[in-house]
Amino acid sequence: MATADVDRIVFACSCADTMTLDGRALGCAGGELRMGTQLCRAGIGAVQAALAEGRPITIGCTQEAPLFQEMADEAGCTLQFANIRETAGWSDAVGTGPKMAALLAGAAVAMPASKLVSLTSEGVALIYGRDEAAIDLGQRLADVLDVTVLLSRPGDVTPPSRDDFPVLAGTIRSARGVLGGFELVVDGNAASLPFSRNKLLWGAAKDGAVSRCDIVIDISGGMPLFPAHELREGYLRADPARPETIEKLIHAASALVGTFDKPVYVDFTESLCAHSRSKRVGCSRCLDVCPTGAITPNGDHVAISAEICAGCGACASVCPTGAAAYALPPPASVIEKLRVMMAAFHAAGGSAPVLLLHDEAHGSALIEAAARFGRGLPAHVLPLRLNEVTQTGIELIASAYAYGCAGVVALVADKPRHDVAVLHRVVELAAAILTPLGLTPPNVLATSNPDELYPIPLGGAVVARRSGFLPLATGRHLAVTALKELHRAAERLAQSTPLPEGSPFGAVVVDTAGCTLCLACVSACPVGALRDDPDKPTLRFAEDACVQCGLCRATCPEKVISLEPRLDLAAWNAGAVTIKQEEPYPCISCGKPFGARSTVERIVAKLSEKHWMFTGPNAKRIDVVRMCEDCRVEAVMNESFDPHEAPPRPLPRTS
Repeated sequence: MATADVDRIVFACSCADTMTLDGRALGCAGGELRMGTQLCRAGIGAVQAALAEGRPITIGCTQEAPLFQEMADEAGCTLQFANIRETAGWSDAVGTGPKMAALLAGAAVAMPASKLVSLTSEGVALIYGRDEAAIDLGQRLADVLDVTVLLSRPGDVTPPSRDDFPVLAGTIRSARGVLGGFELVVDGNAASLPFSRNKLLWGAAKDGAVSRCDIVIDISGGMPLFPAHELREGYLRADPARPETIEKLIHAASALVGTFDKPVYVDFTESLCAHSRSKRVGCSRCLDVCPTGAITPNGDHVAISAEICAGCGACASVCPTGAAAYALPPPASVIEKLRVMMAAFHAAGGSAPVLLLHDEAHGSALIEAAARFGRGLPAHVLPLRLNEVTQTGIELIASAYAYGCAGVVALVADKPRHDVAVLHRVVELAAAILTPLGLTPPNVLATSNPDELYPIPLGGAVVARRSGFLPLATGRHLAVTALKELHRAAERLAQSTPLPEGSPFGAVVVDTAGCTLCLACVSACPVGALRDDPDKPTLRFAEDACVQCGLCRATCPEKVISLEPRLDLAAWNAGAVTIKQEEPYPCISCGKPFGARSTVERIVAKLSEKHWMFTGPNAKRIDVVRMCEDCRVEAVMNESFDPHEAPPRPLPRTS
């Protein structure tokens, strides 16, 4: 895991003395501190000299990042940048030195490069409308795109004077795909006739016609063709009653020709997925929260389309096993950056910080506006930028409190781009875990007003003994490690804590009186939380591994299994415990143990003298149930026992 480089050079600039720099506090950022007043102008020679040394460099300025990056490229060096001006220096707060040190230290933590997926569009566009407006739009785009116009339930439409592109009638029944690969199913599909005079005439209509294109331009005014349509690459939608939206659409559509690289937001590991086993569905959390339909069932697991995924991270934040893991950047990298920031903050004399999680598009712009036109951020508020705030998982929140945060605030827009319902679920889960420890739960701040950033509350209590654990694990193991470290740091081992329904932690409750130890639940459990014993009929359970997927409950033939969402550190540390155990039943022929005693006796009780094969002169045959599989076969063969020799059926009665 990358950490701050002690051999690096750290530049801090007062920006022409518009902010105060605390040299002692900034020295805790790690590396060699060099300070200036106008590094981008009068002091630029100091940066040039540092670049010649060939050491890692962090510059506490983002406004002049293009200038410094150009110099670094010429020198063959790599730079990191930290914004200490808008996030700290330009504010009414005093004592911002610890925050600046934290930001400079965190900038040195390298984030892994993201994988990319390519979307290729050759400019084949379908314009979906109702009247002449769609034809007019096609004429304006025909020079840059290969256009086809589809009119849904058209009335009297004036024919174009020239057939520069096909004009069809039809209504889209279903749509799927993404930029460069849309597939539409059209009902009532009919071509316009060339001899149309004062209104378009149509040929024979056909249902179920399939149309493929690279771009879909929808000005039909009807319902969107896709869920979360504004996040679907290549699907452009405008209100035909608002001309300004049409103009914006024309510009956007003209740019959608070529090959476009898109980040792979989620790494998916099929072997960890707990979606289903033996055609019984267990976990469907990611399917339930994906806003774009990028996730679909695929046998025992799910499939995630990197082309459709819009990067909200909801699937990763609710995935109990870590099968779906956010990759831009991975949670472990974010937590490592937070660890370095918190260490520098406390070393510089800071205390009780509140972590502000924000994104670039909305959060960074709001923080900058608050610094330039308002009071800025309070000194105790430590901003941490994520790709999307909705990627926040319980592992990040638990780590923040374990490292010494007094609170966590997730900043989102009052009209967010992504649905924040999952974020509120994570906050609810965190509240259930943190409240018994005497810590202030996190909250979601939904605002687009920069003035609302200053009164962010001071937070509450902090842990008794800050943790400094390294986030070396991934997936569920990272969340388990963070929660254990949180409880250790709080020095308050809470009792078993009830958690909200659907939480990824909890116990399996078995009605042992009804359990027959068939062990179907063991074979269905995808994470090994339910276990058996090769020597005797045994059902064991390891609570720290249970992800509450429900596959055991769905598989149990006796329906004696239920789930209890909870957090019980004592149970986690206890390892696997025995839920039920029986002595094996010995074969009456060879003595070999072959099954649970209660199961064999229950079968004997149900069949003996009650089933035609084991009644009257055949009553002795019940002994085959008391035999192991080898002896049973031998006994049946020796007695020439035909299991299909049922009593003759009574003759049918007729009138």
